[in-house]
Amino acid sequence: MSAPSPIPLFESLRRTNEEGEEFWWARELGKALDYAEFRNFLPVIERARTACSESGHPVPDHFVEMHEMVEIGSGARRPMPSFALTRYACYLIVQNGDPSKPLIALGQTYFAAQTRRQELQDDAAFARLTEDGKRLAIRQELAEHNKHLAAAAKDAGVDTPLDYAIFQDHGYKGLYGGLGAKELHKRKGLKKSQKILDHMGSTELAANLFRATQTEDKLRRDGVQEKGKANKTHFEVGKKVRQTIEELGGVMPENLPTPPDSIRTLETRRRKELGGGE
Repeated sequence: MSAPSPIPLFESLRRTNEEGEEFWWARELGKALDYAEFRNFLPVIERARTACSESGHPVPDHFVEMHEMVEIGSGARRPMPSFALTRYACYLIVQNGDPSKPLIALGQTYFAAQTRRQELQDDAAFARLTEDGKRLAIRQELAEHNKHLAAAAKDAGVDTPLDYAIFQDHGYKGLYGGLGAKELHKRKGLKKSQKILDHMGSTELAANLFRATQTEDKLRRDGVQEKGKANKTHFEVGKKVRQTIEELGGVMPENLPTPPDSIRTLETRRRKELGGGE
């Protein structure tokens, strides 16, 4: 039996305060994530609070200590210690939860995608960019994250260039419904020397950014030490990102249009503009 979709479940728990700000109750979220007892969920919250602090975010802004009304039997309810959680707090919680729980595994991809999307919406500078500008910005970010992914893969036993090519192919196959790098080159009409990532629109690049960041995180979090397991992890993360896109009603990445200009062309054009046409 497959796990229920995390999207309607998580969003059904979303609350709104008097200022119109969204939040989640910790006790409700814990039950939804299959933690029967709140005391068993508290260590997960504490790990998430630590991660919040280490990332430079003020913990009280994301984990607000409050009392949540809890049913205690016969319809009676009483206030119990809890937390009002931001979306970012929920993301950290599922990242630090038990990945053997199906909803935790699905939630890791869901909240990562949603948090990143919100960050981009909140970034006024990004919102003002043209499509080409967004492509350049996300491609640059993806290039940086791919370095981190390569380092995590090497630590997991992916040693040679061939090993890494196979590792990357598994990620593509998970995200693109079985299509590997060779098939994507053909589908996009690219030459062998051309990079697939340089011929993607901003939406497709964003999907691959989610794949890269989440794979790196999972390789390190799970302590993967064998390249076969690393390949499997990359495939599974790609597949979950694909599942999230489908759940959100998005276009599958292989069906997104290929832009007429490559990233390299855009970079050359940008340099000429900055150099006054030289």
